[in-house]
Amino acid sequence: MVSDGQVVVKFGNILAKHCLDQRFSSELLRAAERTQSISSQLGIVARVKAVTGESKASSELLLSNVQNLIHAVQHVLRAAEAACVKGLGQPSADPEEEEVAAFCQQWRKNLTQHRAKEALNSSRDELGLRKTRGAKAEPSLISLVQEQPPRSRNIPKHPNPRKGHTAMDRHL
Repeated sequence: MVSDGQVVVKFGNILAKHCLDQRFSSELLRAAERTQSISSQLGIVARVKAVTGESKASSELLLSNVQNLIHAVQHVLRAAEAACVKGLGQPSADPEEEEVAAFCQQWRKNLTQHRAKEALNSSRDELGLRKTRGAKAEPSLISLVQEQPPRSRNIPKHPNPRKGHTAMDRHL
């Protein structure tokens, strides 16, 4: 989980670098920094727990840090969605940046298609309000990440990608 948290941090930092709106970029950077801190804390707590063995307090602390990391990752992904909708600049020739841009473009394409289908579908009541029953939720980066098949065999043991691996090669 710690290495996956580092992948999300790298993803957030790349997007923040290319976000066209400074406010969204700042929010994404803050979310990535928070995720970095929580991910580091989780790594420390996990190492301490491995040395000290089973105790209720250490298990609760570990669980609390895992939950905090999950919430922080969700915050990064929501901030990334906002940045993608607002607009991103052209990525450099860096393969990781190109991969992040392609990932975000795919999500944005899914969102646009979903919104177009919803506009064609008469899922509005007589007042023009959207009916909530039967309406499909808009695609989110969180759902797109969850659809990715796990690639645990390709995940290096350390947070830095090995040569030939990019940040998005690993399962988020």
